[in-house]
Amino acid sequence: MCRYRRFPIPLVFRRSQASLILSRMEFCNSLFFFTLLIILPLARCENTGSVLFVDSSSHQYLRSHSPDDGFEVSSMSLSEVGAAVSVLLGFAPPSTLSASGSSKLNGILMPNPLDRPRSVFMLEIKGEYDPEIVSLETGMSSNVLTSKVHVGSESADILLPGEDEVSIVPLNEPLSDFTDEDFREFASFIGGAYVADASKTLNGEFTVTDAVKINLHLSKTGDRELISSLLSLYHNIKRAVHIHEDLSQNVQSPSELITGSFNGIKAFQDESDSEGDAVHRSRLFTVALSKIFHLLQKAYDGQIVGVIYFSGSSSPKAGKGLTVMFSPRLTPRWLVEDAKINTTIHEVILVRTTLAWITGIILLIATLMGSCCLLRMPLTRDTLLYSNVKLD
Repeated sequence: MCRYRRFPIPLVFRRSQASLILSRMEFCNSLFFFTLLIILPLARCENTGSVLFVDSSSHQYLRSHSPDDGFEVSSMSLSEVGAAVSVLLGFAPPSTLSASGSSKLNGILMPNPLDRPRSVFMLEIKGEYDPEIVSLETGMSSNVLTSKVHVGSESADILLPGEDEVSIVPLNEPLSDFTDEDFREFASFIGGAYVADASKTLNGEFTVTDAVKINLHLSKTGDRELISSLLSLYHNIKRAVHIHEDLSQNVQSPSELITGSFNGIKAFQDESDSEGDAVHRSRLFTVALSKIFHLLQKAYDGQIVGVIYFSGSSSPKAGKGLTVMFSPRLTPRWLVEDAKINTTIHEVILVRTTLAWITGIILLIATLMGSCCLLRMPLTRDTLLYSNVKLD
């Protein structure tokens, strides 16, 4: 019977093999770590936002889709959202719109090009948001279309024909000085009440009775920031309504774009407050935005559509969202003559005028001389014959 003899493995060889295995494990861990460093920034570059198209309560400018037809608004790009805004204002979409983008617009907008609202309320909401906030259709309109938006690092342009055809009303005019009366007026507008603090100004209690009771206090930083932002938005909306009333007096009123951004949503993530405070702020934001849109519906007689865009980030490094750009107008080319040609024309006119006067004077003198000679000539047979006198 053959037996194999077992030789012991040297200690040096076992240590070298173990060190080799450890080095390979460290290399794999390092490779995995650096791979994450590369992938994570790329994953953050593609942020996802949401956009809401809110139809009018008295006119239908957006397609209505029932849950049974199986239609879902696919994700859109910012340029496609800008093209939809241009069409709602009554203008043609940009020529750079792709075929898939045209199909998405066809699934959102009504096919009648002669029936457009020509007024759009576009609000960009910056900051991280709760997906439940996007469900604003409970109080704004019966027809609301929601879509995801791919947010990149660059902004998208809303191409408009010219400043004389579109009136742009910004909503970012700051309102620096707040008073208790302003908060009381805003609370009454959204169906609530504001009780001021007698000992300290701008320190009262803000209460709104909706489906649930909303109770906020200005002494809290998050409540104060949110209510102040909503109050500023409310004052800018009232200014837009006054501008619309002035423009409606014209014979041919331009299209109107009411645009701005809202940064008060960052108050929802105040870590020092309880979860109930964030719920109340979220509910107040929904109620206030619904009341503001109803105010615009009443002022514009229902001829306005809302476009609410949730960018999903308030970082300055994030995309700039939608910007308004006016397309260059093609001006007519006139045939302008230079100075030398104009001087030559003046000289020719002067010569012609002089010749005309000289010729007229010569003809006048010749006429006078002929008349004198005719009156003084003797009455003979020849002169009478030349004067067309019939001789018997």
